[in-house]
Amino acid sequence: MDGKDYILHKDGNYQCCPSPRIWNLLHDNYRFYRFLTDVEDVLNAVDDELIFLPKIQNLVRKLILNCYWIQTQFVEHDITTENSVLLLYDELGFPLTVQTVIFAPGSKSNIHTHGTWGMVAVLKGEEKHTFWRKNSTSEFADKIEYTDEVILQKGDIISLRSDSIHSVEVVGNTPTLTFNLYGETDPKKRWEFDIQNHTSRNF
Repeated sequence: MDGKDYILHKDGNYQCCPSPRIWNLLHDNYRFYRFLTDVEDVLNAVDDELIFLPKIQNLVRKLILNCYWIQTQFVEHDITTENSVLLLYDELGFPLTVQTVIFAPGSKSNIHTHGTWGMVAVLKGEEKHTFWRKNSTSEFADKIEYTDEVILQKGDIISLRSDSIHSVEVVGNTPTLTFNLYGETDPKKRWEFDIQNHTSRNF
C-alpha cells in the first residue's frame, strides 16, 4: 500500500519522512504476531521517540502490505455513534494498544494528546488531522494555538509524539477505517483542550 509517512512534534510542526520502497517490505507470512514481536523488540532496544517512531512506522506499513487479515478486522459502524473500535490485542502487562477504528462521515474529535506515542494508518477513506501547540500566557496556562493541518488518505501513516496535540475530522461522505497503535498511556498526561476557554482537563 503506497502512502506518505508523517511525524507530528510537540511544537505543532510535522515532517514528512522517507517512505520505504514497497519491495523492501514484501515478506511471506508476515503475520500479526510477528509484527507485535518486532515492535516490542524495537521498543526494548530504543527509548527515543525520534528514533523508534520511524522504525515502527515501517513495521506498520510492512504489516498492512503483507497481512490482508488486518484490513478485514473492524466492527461494523453503529449509526448511533460517531465511531466503532475493535481492540485487536489485549494482554496484561503488554504495553501496547492495537485497534482498528471506524469514524462516521462528519465525525470530529476533541483537541487532545494521547499521553503516549501513537500511530494512525488510514486503511480506507480520508481524515483531516489538525495540529496545535501550547501558547501559555500568564492568564491562561493551557492556551493553545493552531499550527497546521494535513489530510491523510488511504495508505498514509502519521506518528504522534507523546506531547503532540491534534484533532481529527473525517473528510468526505464515507467512513474512515484506521489502524491505530499506541504505547503505554500515562493518564496524567492525556489531555483534552477547550480552545474557547483556554482550559484543559484529563480524559
